[in-house]
Amino acid sequence: MDQLNLFEYMSDKTKESESPLAARMRPRTPEEVVGQEEIIAPGKLLYRAIKADKISSLILYGPPGTGKTTIAKVIAGATKSRFISINATTAGKKDMEDAVNEAKSILAMNSQKTILFIDEIHRFNKGQQDFLLPFVEDGTVTLIGATTENPYFEVNGALISRSMIFELKPLSMDNIRSLLKIAVTDHERGMAGYNPYIDDEAVDFIADVAGGDARHALNALELAILTTEPDEAPIGDEKENVTGPADKAKPGIHITLDVAQECIQRKAVRYDKTGDNHYDTISAFIKSMRGSDPDAAVYYLARMLDAGEEVSFIARRIVICAAEDVGMADPNALVVANAAFEAVIKVGMPEARIILSEAAIYVATAPKSNSAICAVDAALEEIRETGSLPIPPHLQDAHYKGAAKLGHGLGYQYAHDFPNHYVKQQYLPYELDGREFFNPDGQGYENKIKEHFKKIKGKEN
Repeated sequence: MDQLNLFEYMSDKTKESESPLAARMRPRTPEEVVGQEEIIAPGKLLYRAIKADKISSLILYGPPGTGKTTIAKVIAGATKSRFISINATTAGKKDMEDAVNEAKSILAMNSQKTILFIDEIHRFNKGQQDFLLPFVEDGTVTLIGATTENPYFEVNGALISRSMIFELKPLSMDNIRSLLKIAVTDHERGMAGYNPYIDDEAVDFIADVAGGDARHALNALELAILTTEPDEAPIGDEKENVTGPADKAKPGIHITLDVAQECIQRKAVRYDKTGDNHYDTISAFIKSMRGSDPDAAVYYLARMLDAGEEVSFIARRIVICAAEDVGMADPNALVVANAAFEAVIKVGMPEARIILSEAAIYVATAPKSNSAICAVDAALEEIRETGSLPIPPHLQDAHYKGAAKLGHGLGYQYAHDFPNHYVKQQYLPYELDGREFFNPDGQGYENKIKEHFKKIKGKEN
């Protein structure tokens, strides 16, 4: 090991020992990665590429704390590549030039590849991103870009076309629980040296509040351990439902639910996402929108958000309510709700709360009608009773070979050729002549429908 590398090695070891827990607990191999099983579990594409040392440029896309930097460093370590890291929020072209020149020197002297990791790559402008292209193409660097934004919108198409895209998902509560328990009991990189032990309910609380962000969870655990006074006496064997300690014969640091709440500055919410309270809250939310009470709707929305409910789940319920309870009284409600559903998936929390609030208030304050659901349910009931009745011949398709000889389409009257773009003819099967399924009751936009029908048909509907 030459003098420069020895200096860097000692510097790295010092940084590692003094780094926050979240940094120290970063996985070193693909097998140590917790979560993201869809992309880096044994047998998956990225795992195989790492093991074969056949990594091409990558874009890692996902929320904070899901392991983008971790996976980049795992790749660098597993492939014996030099790792250079740049943060696009503070770096400029000079930083990129220095990184490329360093990569060229290392390749020339040691035949060692360089992984250039660019965090928040979407922050680079087009010119900065274009600068990297020739060095990615000629193999000077293997680019790994990390972004919290959709790369197809925020990263140049030229870089996208030269990279594999992997989307990282928020870690599950089980993933976070696993990381917390490892950190409590790990002597080498974790907190076991402090002899901590943590109640299961405190583990569950931190895992829930973390919202899929491993860094947030580990930071909370570290703060809890470092700011809690040790027990006055040895722990003993009476403790149950806890993780740790390393040595029961010595005093330990007890992390309770109260300690966890204090460190995160948030109280545990009585809300079980799989239990009765979950269903009661979403039921109250929907019924408040249906009942035209925007204040109650926003209140129950806030309760769900504060408890960590999935924003996509809430958005789906708003979409259903817009169709089922607002319906034809304001067809735009469905447009607003669906736009909100798509937006919260793209944006995520905390901004998603604003989008959900707007959609919930719109649906709650819109006029209400269930005529659309009544119409389709009545039609379904009719079909179940009478079966698939013959379609009137003049409505049948006349374009396929032989259709005209069978009389298909014969006598059909094109509505746009008539006043008001309407002509009376048989649309329902003849057996259902006069049957009505859609009955607008005059709420909101349905008034316009009734007036329109009166105008073109010359009768009240």
